Order: sequence, then structure tokens, then C-alpha cells
Amino acid sequence: MDAIVSVDATSAKRVEQPRNAAERLAQLVYEDMRLVDALILERMQSHVTLIPDLARYLIEAGGKRVRPMITVACANMLGYRDEAPLKLAAAVEFIHTATLLHDDVVDKSGMRRGQQAANLIWGNASSVLVGDFLFARSFTLMVEAGSMKALGVLSSAASTIAEGEVRQLAAIKDIGVSVETYMAIIGAKTAALFAAAAQVSGIVAERPLAEEMALETYGRELGLAFQLVDDALDYSGREAALGKTVGDDFREGKVTLPVALSIKQAGSRDGGEDEARFWTRTISEGDQLDGDFDIALSYMRENGALSATLQAAHDHATRAREALAIFPKNKWRMTLEDLADFVVERAY
Repeated sequence: MDAIVSVDATSAKRVEQPRNAAERLAQLVYEDMRLVDALILERMQSHVTLIPDLARYLIEAGGKRVRPMITVACANMLGYRDEAPLKLAAAVEFIHTATLLHDDVVDKSGMRRGQQAANLIWGNASSVLVGDFLFARSFTLMVEAGSMKALGVLSSAASTIAEGEVRQLAAIKDIGVSVETYMAIIGAKTAALFAAAAQVSGIVAERPLAEEMALETYGRELGLAFQLVDDALDYSGREAALGKTVGDDFREGKVTLPVALSIKQAGSRDGGEDEARFWTRTISEGDQLDGDFDIALSYMRENGALSATLQAAHDHATRAREALAIFPKNKWRMTLEDLADFVVERAY
């Protein structure tokens, strides 16, 4: 076995000694992901050369491919071998990639997956339109999978993601955003696709509704944990681990969970007036000075907002693991359970 074998246009790898659950999962689904990656490469082609060039740039940048790997791993856990999960996995990756292209235009982030954001190279208009192309390709793949219910679940997830992004955009610089509202936002913009990616395997495998919904719960809880860890990493992580510029959320005025918790703490304790004024100035008014990011981080550490965010991520990861208890214990289930732990471990 080669120590590392790269696959054209993708991040699929075979590793001799996996270091973590994500690598173990990648190794288990390696052959399936080769087929998924071939579909991705085939379906992103166009006679308009800008489309495959831009799509390839982002797709080849890598990323962990967690969402499509979940689709094929869940199908394997159920003992279901067919083309349908492969096509749905490719559709999931296209949806995710399309949202990244659109997000970078909206967020004006300088980095994505550890490299320069595509819109900074090709422009905003091209990024948005190529994202639209990938969305369209994803629906073609969904139809080819041959399940109207799976099509309904993934298409609903796509619209839910858009709603979540719009809600987040409307909440920019709004320090009145509650913890509950923020959790609803990430439930839509992040967890919905994780949930659909897992659920569709149960649908095409024609499993009982209880099993299908257990997969949906697994994906949703995993997605929430994934996003909350990203929220924490935006303040305390490294760019190499995050894949984008640390501090982007702060600079963009996003009220993520660490900020929402910090604002709540400042408003509920004696002597919190200085911190409350800090969040009003930096987030609500957008008046940020050199050194403000470090001050924000120190507040979050002092008031426990970062540790509370990671605890919330741990709780959601635990619920993801528990959702799989309905299935027979095999290597696929065990690796999916371990993946939930790994999502949280990224923060340490």
C-alpha cells in the first residue's frame, strides 16, 4: 500500500497509519471516494473553460471532504452498495463547494482552504456564477440517484442553507442576537447539509424511518459540533488548522457563539460595563483598533465563553455518537462515532 496516494482533482488519500478518525474514515471510504471524485471531476466540466478552472481551484485545495465521506460511510454501515450514494455524495460536495464560493463573496474573506479565496482571483461575479453552476450540477446528480425522497431532502437542505446565510447576514453587527437565535442560524447554514448527507443514505437503502432519522440526527449534531469548534478556532486557532484567516468573524462583525456568550456575561455581572462597551464599539459600530482582537480573545478566556463554546460542541458530538446506537456495531459505525470525537479534538 502506498503511504499516500493522491487522486486527480480531489483530496482523497490512502494513508498507511491514520493519525485520527478523519484519516481512518478517509481510508475506509478510499475506493468509494475515488468513484465520487471521478464523478465530481466529470460533472464540473464545461466548454466554458472558466467554470472547470475555478471549480478545480477550490476542489483541489482539499478540505476534509467530511460531508460526502459521511454519505458513503453511512451507506456502507447499512451494508448498501450501489451507485446512488456515490451520486448523492458528489451532489453533497457540489452543494458545499457552491456555498463556499458564495460565502467568500459575501464575507470578503482572503483565504479559503488554506489558499487565496477564488473570488480574489476570478472576481465576485465569476465566483457567484460558478457556484450557481455547481448547484445545478448537484440537482442533476440528485435526479440520477433515482430517489424523489432523497432529492427532496437535499433540495430542502440547499434552501435551508441559503435561509441560514441570509439570517446570519441580517444579524451582522447585531449584538442583540441571542444564543438561541445563533444556534438556529448554524442549524440551518451548517448542520442542515451534514444532516442531509447522512440521511440520504438511509433513504436510498430503504431503511426503516427510525434508522433514517437516527442518521439525520447524527449528521445534524455532528454539523453543530463542527461549526461550534470553527467558531472557537476563529479566535483561538491557527490559520493552518482553520483553513481561513483567523479573526475573520470578529472583523466582519459576526456574532458567533463565543461573542454572544461574552455579551451575555458582560450584561449580567457587576463591573461588566467596560466589556459591554467594547463589544458595542467593535461589533455593533464596527470601530476596531489595532489590538482589539487580542482584547476580545482575553475577554472570552476570562469569562469562559471559549470553554463554554467547546463544551457545547462536545455535547453535540456526544449526541451524534449516541444517535448511532440503533445500528449494529461494525467498523463503519465505530469510525463514524470516532469522527464525532475528532471534530471536537480539532480545537486542541
